[in-house]
Formats: sequence, structure tokens, C-alpha cells
Amino acid sequence: MNFRQFAINNVVRNKRIYLAHFLSSTFSVMIFFTYALLLFHPDLKDGLRGSSETVTVLANQGFMIAEIIIFIFSFLFLLYSVGSFLKTRKKEFGIFLIIGMTRKQMNRLLFMENMCIGIAAIAAGVGLGMIFGKLILLICGSLLAVENSLRFYFPLKAIALTAVAFLILFAVIALSSSLLIRKGTLIDLVKSEEKPKPEPKASRMLAFLSVLLIGGGYAGVFAFVWVTYSFPLLLGSVIMVIAGTYLLFTQLSVYVIRALKRNQRLFFRKTNVLFLSELTYRMKDNAVMFFMVSVISASAFTGIGTMLAIADPGLSSMTNPYAFTYTNSWDTPEAEGDIRQIEETLIDHEVPYIKGSYTQLYENNTGSNIIKLSEYNHLAKALGYEERTLDKENGAFMTPSNLTARKELRKQVEQGFSPTQVDLEVENYHQQVQLSPPATEIVIPVDFKVDIYVISDELFEKMKRAYNEFLDLSEDYYSNKMTQFVVEDWMGTRAFAPELVNSIQDQPRTKGYFMFSALVVDWLNSKQTNGIILILSGLIGIVFFTFAASFTYFRLYADLERDEAQYRMIGKMGLSRPELRKIVTQQLLLMFFLPLLIALIHSSVAFVALQQLVDFSVMGYSLRIFFVFATMQILFFALVRWRYLRHMYSKLI
Repeated sequence: MNFRQFAINNVVRNKRIYLAHFLSSTFSVMIFFTYALLLFHPDLKDGLRGSSETVTVLANQGFMIAEIIIFIFSFLFLLYSVGSFLKTRKKEFGIFLIIGMTRKQMNRLLFMENMCIGIAAIAAGVGLGMIFGKLILLICGSLLAVENSLRFYFPLKAIALTAVAFLILFAVIALSSSLLIRKGTLIDLVKSEEKPKPEPKASRMLAFLSVLLIGGGYAGVFAFVWVTYSFPLLLGSVIMVIAGTYLLFTQLSVYVIRALKRNQRLFFRKTNVLFLSELTYRMKDNAVMFFMVSVISASAFTGIGTMLAIADPGLSSMTNPYAFTYTNSWDTPEAEGDIRQIEETLIDHEVPYIKGSYTQLYENNTGSNIIKLSEYNHLAKALGYEERTLDKENGAFMTPSNLTARKELRKQVEQGFSPTQVDLEVENYHQQVQLSPPATEIVIPVDFKVDIYVISDELFEKMKRAYNEFLDLSEDYYSNKMTQFVVEDWMGTRAFAPELVNSIQDQPRTKGYFMFSALVVDWLNSKQTNGIILILSGLIGIVFFTFAASFTYFRLYADLERDEAQYRMIGKMGLSRPELRKIVTQQLLLMFFLPLLIALIHSSVAFVALQQLVDFSVMGYSLRIFFVFATMQILFFALVRWRYLRHMYSKLI
């Protein structure tokens, strides 16, 4: 047997230990290859049909940044996993040195073992990426709202980039592995498993502080939603939750377990003495890992769920209910021609529509917008909302301009609206109006938060004349006239809306300001932008989640030999298989699902807060995300528990 065969046999003999390392490496390669597959995809590189240039740039730069993130974290993760496995083999390395192996030969052995695993992982990862490539492109095409999905192509560049990048990564890992065992004498290597661990300790004050920080962070998130939209408050709340989570695992968990151990009736009941004693050390040893798993998982859940909610068509139609919006400041022939072209296009494609328009005036004191009642009622009726009446010439009511304003006005109605008077001033015309209860549906959408007052037609005409006379303007100046087109199935305009928008925007203008937008085009850009962010956050979140689960596996098997000796000794005292299964299951349940439970609680708070900002349900998205990740964790838990118990049964006498 030559040295190369000896290295390969070492990997094969330690396949139980190296299996998780190999599978995690393979998964890292596959995700990296997936991003490369999208990075070099012709449809994404050249720009999606109907998307803006910004979306194309975001896609190209986003996937490149994702490749870098995956590469960096893969390096750190693989370095950690290799270090964990080398610690379990220190006694073996000590024996090698005793029988005459030199340090140089040991370094060569480690290099060959790591490169053997690395090359196999690259081949398996790229192979799996190719097998699932079409499915991945179908899913990404759906997320990016591509009509005919993303076509499959042979990703030669993606294969080359993945192979070269991970060959370099595994070479660096292999060279670094020798440094991880260089420190320490021969005695340290041989007796590394015999060093006792100190008993974990925790501070009561820090344990209590963890609860205060998490509770205060949750309160801050809801204060952001219900009281004031202050982003420093939101950022501070998130930092408090993260700090509280760290103290929860490092202090509160250990403190609670020690408190349970002081309860003698509970501690000495059946197998609890073994379960709680061992759990104290496991929680303390894995506290930082549990903290990272919880924060990363919560970020992945919240990010993916938020992106799915933002990409929902319901949000687009909720913020702007009109399929097409045309804005012009002068009544020019070009504006009349544009509106006629929109109507002819809708008629040619047999799309039923209702046209409406309104002119807005700007109020001097507050910068509010003023709208005519008849124009408001025409649009409200077209949208299926209730028409309003004003009893007096000086009557008025407010209508929301966006989701934030609608939330505030609805709160006024729920709490009981009290009639008030407001002074409105347009240039040199001043009028005091009596406010009626506000409308609560968005009929006059505005990109930014602004107060909108609806007044009688007579009062509006007086203010408009005063406005034009003061500025010496002719009657064909509208100060932004909005022409709206209500289409029930606005998603059906996707076939012709992008070309119509480009056609109107490319026409020359003689004077005045104009703007034309299509709801389906705006939604498409938003969908593709958020789809790209979703792909980036989703895949990175899955990678982090897999790494986190693998960390648990590594930590479990790093202590495997110590656990074997412990349970073998306890087995001589009468520990049965059912009792062993109960102890192991309880410990693994906490190790696998406590961080996930904390992440689900954090994410649930975020989703509940998000629900207060939108009118459509986000529960479906949140439950979907939780179900997917929980299913992955349950399957991984079942596999690890089965393998661990099977191994322990073989050692139990």
C-alpha cells in the first residue's frame, strides 16, 4: 500500500465522520454553481424582456456579490468543519507520530485527504447542479415573472468558474489543516480526550437582561409600526433582540438548566440526572453556534417572507389601483394624441376600461393637494367604492394618498371622527372649509405621503381661477392633470403595456411636463427586483441554514468518543436502550430545534408587524417559509438521531 492509498483509506475508514463534511461541501459547491448558472445566463446577462436597465444591473451585480459571499462563508465553514474533525483524530495523529511518521508526512497526508474530499465534492456538487439546473431555472423564472421561463443552456463558464474557485478553496483548506494540529506536544495529542471540562456558570443578572432585551426589542418593533415610523428605533430594536438572543443562549439557558438541577425532585427523577447534567455542557459549548443559527435563520425567514409579500400583485394594486396613469401639465395636441393612443390600444386588444381624470391644486400653507368632488366620485365609482357628497359649498373631506395615510385616516374613523375646520389657501384665495369624515380607500394615489382634500366643484373652480390669475397662466394649464384608466384584469395588459409605455415616452414634446406609467410594468420591475433579492437571500439563507445544521452535527460527533465511553460505563450500571433513546432524543431535540424555535418567534414578531402595514394577508407566506425550513430540520434531525443511536447501541453493553 503506497502513501496515496493510505490517505484514501483514511478517508474511507472515517467516512462516518467525514460524511457531513462531504455533504455540506457538496451543497456549497451546488449553490455556488447555481449562482454561476444564473450569473452567466443569457437572458439575465442581456436583460429580461420588459425589465428596466436597473433590474439587469442588479441581477448581474447581485449574483456576483452572492458568489463572493458564498465563497467566503464556505471557506470559513469548511475550515471550521475540518478543524472539528481533526480534533476528533488527535489521538490517531499521536499514534502516527509514535510509530515514526514525520510532521512533513502528516501534513502531506492531511493535504491528500482534504483534496480527495474536495475533488469529490466539486464533482458531486456540479453534477447535482446540472441535474437540477432546469428545475432551478423554472423556479427562478417564476420568481422573476419571466413569461416563458428561463431557458436551459449548457453552462460551460459556470462549470469552469465553480471548479477553479473550489479547487483553490480546498487547496487552501488542505494547506491550513496542518496548522490546526501543529501546536501541542505528542502527549497533548494522545491525551487530548482526557482533559476534564470545567462546570458551566451563568450570571443571574445577565440571564434576566436577556429577557429584558428581547422584550424591549419586540416592543420597539411594534412601536415602530403603531406609533412612529422611526428607522433608528427599528434598528435599535433589532440590535436589542440580537444582543438578547446571545445572552439567552450563553447565560439564560445555562441558568435555567442549573435551576432545574437544584430541584432535587425533578433532577433525580428517572433519567433526568443524565439528561440535565449532559445538557448543561452541551448548551454552554454550543451557545455561540446556537446564537448564530437563530439570528441567521430568523434573518432568512424574515427576508424571504418579506420579499414574497412585496412581490405580491395585491400590494401593487393596493398602492395604485389604475392600470395606466398619464400626467400632463398643458393641454397640448401631443397629450391628446397620447391619451387617444392608449384608448385605441386597449380597444385593439379588446380590454374593457373606464377612463377618468382629475386636476390637482397645491395648497400654500401645508403643501396639500386639492381635488374636485365630481372627479373624485367618477374615479371612486369606477373602482367600486362609495361616492361622496358635500352638503355645503365650503364642505370638504380628506382621502388617503398612500398606505400610511390610509392607516391614519382609518384610525380616525374607528376612534370617532370629530368635525373640524381647516383653512385652505391657494395663492391669493383663502377659504375655511368644514371637514366631513375622511374616505378610507386610495382613489388618488401619490408616491409620497401628502394630505389630499376633496372640495366641491364650485369652490375648486374659484380656487383654480385665482391660481391662474395670480400666476398669469392660460386656462389650458392644468398644474398636473392626471388621466387614469381602470382595468379590472390589469395583469392581462402585460402583453402590450411595455411597448405602449416605450412608444409614448419616446415621442417628442413641444412644451409642458408629461409622464406615463403602466401598473403592470411597475409591478414587473418590482417583481423582478424583489425576485432577484429573493433568489439571493433565499439561496444564501438555505446555505446558512445548512451550515448551521451541519455545525450541530459536527459538534455532536466531535464529542462522540467521549459519549461512547460515558454511555458504555453507564450501560454497565444498567442503562437500557429505551432510556438511552430517551436521553439522546431529548438532547438532540433541544440542540436542533431550540435555535429554530427562537428564530421562528423572532420572525413571527416581524411578520405580525409587517401585517399591520399591508391590507392583504402575509400569513400564507410566513407559514410557507416556516414549513419548508422546519421540514428540512426535521428530516435532518431524524437522520442524525438514527445514525447516532445506531452507533451508540453498538457500544452499549
